Amino acid sequence: MAGALHEGVALQVALAHRAALGDGLLWQPGAARWWWTDVPAATLYAWAEGAPAPSACRLPDRAGSLAFCRSGRMLVGLAKWLCYAEPPSAALPVRLPLQPVVAVDPAEPRTRVADGRTDRHGNFVFGTRNEAAEARAIGSFYQYSQAHGLRRLALPAAAMAGSICFSLDGHTMYFSDAQSRRILQCDYDAAGAQVAAVRPFTELAHATARPHGAVIDSDGCLWNAEWGGGRLTRYAPDGTVMRSHPLPVAHPTRPAFGGAGLDQLLVTSAAARREDGAGSLFVLADPGARGIADTPFDDD
Repeated sequence: MAGALHEGVALQVALAHRAALGDGLLWQPGAARWWWTDVPAATLYAWAEGAPAPSACRLPDRAGSLAFCRSGRMLVGLAKWLCYAEPPSAALPVRLPLQPVVAVDPAEPRTRVADGRTDRHGNFVFGTRNEAAEARAIGSFYQYSQAHGLRRLALPAAAMAGSICFSLDGHTMYFSDAQSRRILQCDYDAAGAQVAAVRPFTELAHATARPHGAVIDSDGCLWNAEWGGGRLTRYAPDGTVMRSHPLPVAHPTRPAFGGAGLDQLLVTSAAARREDGAGSLFVLADPGARGIADTPFDDD
């Protein structure tokens, strides 16, 4: 059950930057940079806090999610491919060279790679979304690993897979279909790519809101960006609302913790409406929580 809605402080603009659909936000600890994509523009961004503008490069297709690897490479979820890239240490090139790794749904032209992140064991778990006009639930959830390749997770089909994150012990996976107001959870076995006991985690309080990206903090609480609701909401491990922070835009997309102490909480947004600041990066100055480091993708 969602519980009562407790309003917190508003998020502030960290970087005034217009993107049609900013997503895939990720913190790179070694280089102290934030990375994200503008999905429809097929553009990858990197930004060091304090810089006046992000560095940008073009991609050959839309990218929905990213992960850093143990080797230092980046795993990029293009529309129909997972690819490796060597992230430069300074400014991005005009085009980022990519090495295709595995095709995703090659026989289904209506879907593309969407939200994703590594699990606690270094596998990349991601979903696909239907981009056709009818928005039927034909998207899937997958796990990709070097050892086993691409394995489909036995989860309900989704129109827009999202909210993928994992409990502190890695045994619970959270996920959603952004066509509904619910965030779901299930038991998760990383080694076998097995899921079981799919059950509700929470339901968003506002009728116009849909769950988008999510992240777990060091207390095991889940932060979710409410697309259409203009809020970033923190849920307790039992799914009750702890507090909800408003944004000056209606369509936040993905939160991420970063900074040296993982005590900064930023969120990307989309310019689905032409509000001031739509597409910018927003920051919660005092989140009252710390993140936990993402497990690098095991590409050894």
